[in-house]
Amino acid sequence: MSTPDIGIDLGTANIIMTYGKKGIVLSEPSVIAYNTSTQRILAVGREAYQMIGKTPAYIDVVHPLANGVISDDLLTQCMIREFLIKVCGSALVKPRIIICVPAFITDLEKRAVADAVMAAGCRQAYLIDEPIAAMLGAGINIGKAKGHMVVDIGGGTTDVAIVSMNGIVTSHSVRSAGNAIDKAIQKYMLNRYKLLIGDQTAEQVKIKLTNLYDPRDDITMTVKGRSVMRGLPDAIELNEMELFDAMEDEVFAIMEAIKKVLEETPPELVGDIYENGILLTGGGALLGGLRELIHRTLSINCVLAKDAVHCVAKGTGLAFQKINNLLDGFEGVTIYKYQ
Repeated sequence: MSTPDIGIDLGTANIIMTYGKKGIVLSEPSVIAYNTSTQRILAVGREAYQMIGKTPAYIDVVHPLANGVISDDLLTQCMIREFLIKVCGSALVKPRIIICVPAFITDLEKRAVADAVMAAGCRQAYLIDEPIAAMLGAGINIGKAKGHMVVDIGGGTTDVAIVSMNGIVTSHSVRSAGNAIDKAIQKYMLNRYKLLIGDQTAEQVKIKLTNLYDPRDDITMTVKGRSVMRGLPDAIELNEMELFDAMEDEVFAIMEAIKKVLEETPPELVGDIYENGILLTGGGALLGGLRELIHRTLSINCVLAKDAVHCVAKGTGLAFQKINNLLDGFEGVTIYKYQ
C-alpha cells in the first residue's frame, strides 16, 4: 500500500494541507475548542473559529500557535491529529509529512513542531523554511545563481528572505503580520472611539477597508462593537485614512524588515532583485495598496504571487518531488527521522 504524502502550512492564523497529487485539500483556521472540565475536544478549524467570543465559561477556544511557533504542545498535537483524520480518514498507514516553519525559529522550536506532527500520527517529518516553500509554490526556479526576494506575510510573522542556489542567503522576520495588524486596529478603536471590537470584526475591517497607497477620508465602513463608556452596543463610521493611521506602525515595521534584508544582501544579488522584483505571498500580501506602497517607498517592482494565500502550502507539497535536492542543497531544511 502506498503511503500518503502530506504537506502542511502550519500557520498562526490558518492551517493548509496538501495531499499527494490532489493538491490543497484543507484550508481552515488554526483554532481548537475544548471543554475545560472534561478536556474533550469539541471542534477544530472553521467550526471552532465561529465559536470565538460566543462560548460559556467551561469552553475554551484557543489558537495553539502564536507568532509562528507552538505555544501549547498538547493542543497543537490534538489539532493536527483532527485535521489529519479529516484529510486521511481512518487510514492505518502513517503519512510522510513536510511541514513549513518560519525561517527564524530555533532548533528547539523546530523539534517541538516535529514532535507535534509525530505524536499526531505520521511516519516521518521534514521541516522546510517558509521562504523556500513560498518560492517553490510560486513556480520560481531557485536552483540558479540568481537572487530572488520573497516577502511572506502570514498571521503571526512576516518572513523576508533572499534565495539563491537552493538556499537562503539573507533573511529577517518580524512579528508584524496579520494578527498584529488586527490588534492595532482594535487598540485604535478603543483609544480613539472607546469602542471595543472583537478579533473577527477587526479582521473584516482590515480586509474590506485597507488602502495603504492612497487612503481617502470619504470611503468609510460601519464598525460595530460595545461602547466602553456606556456598556451598550454602538457603531461608528471608520474611513480609510483613519485605518491607515491605525495600521501604520505595523506596516512600516514590514517595510523596515525589507530594507534590512536588502542592506545585508551582496550587491550582485541586489541587482538581481532590482531586475526580478519582490514576490509577495501570504494572506497579508492581499492588503489593499501594499504593492504600490512598497514600489513607491523602495523603487522596486512587486509581484503578487498567484494564489498568494496558498502559495506556501503548494510549495510544501511540491517539496516531495524535489526531496533529493532538498537533502543535498537546501540549507534551510531540517530533517527529523524517527526509527
